[in-house]
Amino acid sequence: MNKTLKRPIRVLVAKVGLDGHDRGAKVIATSLRDAGMEVIYTGLRQTPEMVVNTALQEDVDAIGISILSGAHMTVFPKVIDIMKQKGLTDVLLTGGGIIPEGDMKKLHGIGVGELFPPGTAMKDIVTYIENWVTEHRNF
Repeated sequence: MNKTLKRPIRVLVAKVGLDGHDRGAKVIATSLRDAGMEVIYTGLRQTPEMVVNTALQEDVDAIGISILSGAHMTVFPKVIDIMKQKGLTDVLLTGGGIIPEGDMKKLHGIGVGELFPPGTAMKDIVTYIENWVTEHRNF
């Protein structure tokens, strides 16, 4: 990183829709917190609107969505559309879960950041968020 951050990185970790499997989201939230980030965990059954509104209220640098339900091609586009409508163009949208590689490429094409499959090293996720925020956010 070529510039020093003046405050901890703020990350919103969310579970959208009816997906009730939140163990991975909690592991990610804990790992990000242990890396020095401030983490806001929304809990289960959030709507895309709820996630973006919370991101606005909490002034986050990144939104991470954990999804295992197979609804990633609905959830991520909806979240990114609402982010654009609300002016969150300098906030990272990332996430992970069970997402086929071809779908990851399509989601990258609409502006979603890196997506991490199960088994990704926590260090890789932390480094990605730190580097993205350092490069794209101004604080």
